[in-house]
Amino acid sequence: MMRKTQVILIDDLDGSSADRTIQFSLNGSAFEIDLSEANAQRLEKAMAPFIDKASKVTRGARKGQRPAVEGRSFSQAVRLWAKEQGITVPDRGRVPNGVIDQYNAAH
Repeated sequence: MMRKTQVILIDDLDGSSADRTIQFSLNGSAFEIDLSEANAQRLEKAMAPFIDKASKVTRGARKGQRPAVEGRSFSQAVRLWAKEQGITVPDRGRVPNGVIDQYNAAH
């Protein structure tokens, strides 16, 4: 049986079609948001003065963390895999840690 699963990104701000997923961190917490190009530019413009004055933090390689997924974000890959396994996951927001653990164990 052939099956085709299609992931459609929805802008988390206004519900329109999203063009990309942006990841950022603030106060030690990592975030991910799906945005249209216009909203992504708004976010980048708003953050630009702060980023221009900030120091970039580099991290060493971490063992046991999420594998690289080419062509799409990690969360999208986990959601797609979970749905194929019959696991219920939200279309937006944070993917439950238990689902991420199952994904990592399977890969």
